[in-house]
Amino acid sequence: MSRIFFIGATGGVGHRLLPQLIRQGHEVTALHRKPEQAEELAQQGATPVQGDMMELEEQDYKKMLAGHNIIVFSAGAAGSGKDRTCKIDGKTPAILAKLAEELGIKRFYLVSAFPESGRNQDLGEGFEYYMQVKKQADVALVNTSLDWVILRPGTLLDEEADNKVTLDYAISYGKVNRGNVANVLAALVEKPHIRRKILELTNGDTQVEQAISHIENA
Repeated sequence: MSRIFFIGATGGVGHRLLPQLIRQGHEVTALHRKPEQAEELAQQGATPVQGDMMELEEQDYKKMLAGHNIIVFSAGAAGSGKDRTCKIDGKTPAILAKLAEELGIKRFYLVSAFPESGRNQDLGEGFEYYMQVKKQADVALVNTSLDWVILRPGTLLDEEADNKVTLDYAISYGKVNRGNVANVLAALVEKPHIRRKILELTNGDTQVEQAISHIENA
């Protein structure tokens, strides 16, 4: 059994992933911003810890991370401005990666962004900044000694899983159900030997179990 520190547990991917991690037998500490979220997280079996990512600093996370051996990060600023994008999508994963090395937390799962996301759609300066920041967070994690996995989903659809995906090191751009992202992450957490890999994910025709097996045997 692992102790997981989960950032993003109340989000679109996170609230689908959290119950799976608990069913798999992990102890999960779930960061949440709103006080009213604590009760629901506790009812699901997680240990809630309140904190606003815009206010939390390195020393705060260091206290929270003590005793854990896996970090799962699926949070995002969701287009709420450059300051939030910088802190949530960029600086926080880098801080957590640094602390993981210091504290001996070996495994880190990061939900990033598909490189082709939004290209040729004129989504503006804010979106380009978001993509830049996500890449910087990826680089910060890759440049550690951790057993990291970076998952880059395509355009996220607020749909439940159908367990049919395309998952590989480089794939054509497409859309993906948030439920499928959650299921793939849950499966990856159960495969600690899948490590130091950047994986791209969209909806597809392959069952999640088979897709994960392909990565194992690649």
